[in-house]
Amino acid sequence: MSFDNLSLIYQLQRALSEEGYTTPTPIQAQSIPHLLNGRDLIGIAQTGTGKTAAFILPILQNMSGSYSKPRPGSPRVLVLAPTRELAAQIGDSFATYGKYTRFKHTVIFGGVGQNPQVRSLSKGVDSLVATPGRLLDLIDQGHIELSSVEYFVLDEADRMLDMGFINDVHKIVSMLPKKRQSLFFSATMSQEISELAGKLLSNPEKVEVTPQATTVELIDQFIFFVDSEKKNQLLLQLLRSNHLDCVLIFTRTKHRANKVTEMLNKNRISAGAIHGNKSQTHRTKTLQNFRSNHLRVLVATDIAARGIDVENISHVINYDLPNISESYVHRIGRTARAGAEGTAFSFCAADERDFLRDIEKLIRMELEVAEHHYHSEKARNATGDAARPAPRQQKRQKRGSGKYKGTNKGGKSRDSSRNKNQNKMKNRNKSGRKRTKNFDRP
Repeated sequence: MSFDNLSLIYQLQRALSEEGYTTPTPIQAQSIPHLLNGRDLIGIAQTGTGKTAAFILPILQNMSGSYSKPRPGSPRVLVLAPTRELAAQIGDSFATYGKYTRFKHTVIFGGVGQNPQVRSLSKGVDSLVATPGRLLDLIDQGHIELSSVEYFVLDEADRMLDMGFINDVHKIVSMLPKKRQSLFFSATMSQEISELAGKLLSNPEKVEVTPQATTVELIDQFIFFVDSEKKNQLLLQLLRSNHLDCVLIFTRTKHRANKVTEMLNKNRISAGAIHGNKSQTHRTKTLQNFRSNHLRVLVATDIAARGIDVENISHVINYDLPNISESYVHRIGRTARAGAEGTAFSFCAADERDFLRDIEKLIRMELEVAEHHYHSEKARNATGDAARPAPRQQKRQKRGSGKYKGTNKGGKSRDSSRNKNQNKMKNRNKSGRKRTKNFDRP
């Protein structure tokens, strides 16, 4: 199927053609026809699958059928996003896909002065992309009213709940007209998300293009077992490999993000950090430097797990495993964008074993233990117990009571058992590609 088969208007087709887009992604191919027919929709798809275009294109086309001059502070389209970065990304997409239409849009979020945003609203906008906090602030000040909203989009709904925006979402929805088209997108579909969707949507179509919480098949995923105090040494060893050329690192706390960034720069590895304590100006500048390759490494908290759309991220490194297992899927989804390949490395200290078990349960696979293929003696010396076997293997060894050293109770070699387990994990790699076994390659 091509975009020609979706009956999009010429202005949208022209914008897509200039961006080099000819074939819709599965979420786009399945969602756009329903939305063009005015149906409410629940879209379940992992990050990086093209959800933004799946709702922007049909909204712009449907609006074109009944053009009216935009009124100050009274948008026809409202898109709610959980983070500033995601809101800005959606705004860029409105500009890209709608550049040959007459529709105006603006983006509002906190962390920056509101005066430019208020001026933009006062000129009249058709589409408004907003984070919940700043939207409610400007509504309370009388700069925005939502009675004219015809299209409402709740993007990354599960992240909204994770960040505690549920009450704000309900308050905003109560201000919307009952007659509207509502779109609801999420990467996962928990019971809580289902209940929220039931309150917001009317007889919706449901589109689910991948099993819930599955990870992108083109991402090679590896786990390193390492003591907390040796994570820096392991990170430096990995980054000294030339093929890690555009790297996104995730930490669990803002303080850790700053410390890792400082450590990398001291070791002459260009890095920048973004998290909630950084100003929006700083975050925007740092992200732009990362996009333009002025920074090799971006260190972020989970605020960046969704909303960062940077092409050619070669590797994602989980310096800390996330304590919310769903965040793992969103983190590693920053690589392998638009059909490219990618690699995800995760560091697991002793106190993170429970997080690892939760992640493997969620994604329904065991992460391959990287140490067994890590041939650099220098790296093994630097990381010490990074070569420690996985938790399940440790338990098997403790139970082993073979007569000869290096055997299990049944007399089988531990090495052969380990190789058998590794082969099982390799067979779980859905992409069918041969695993890269030497992380020191140039």
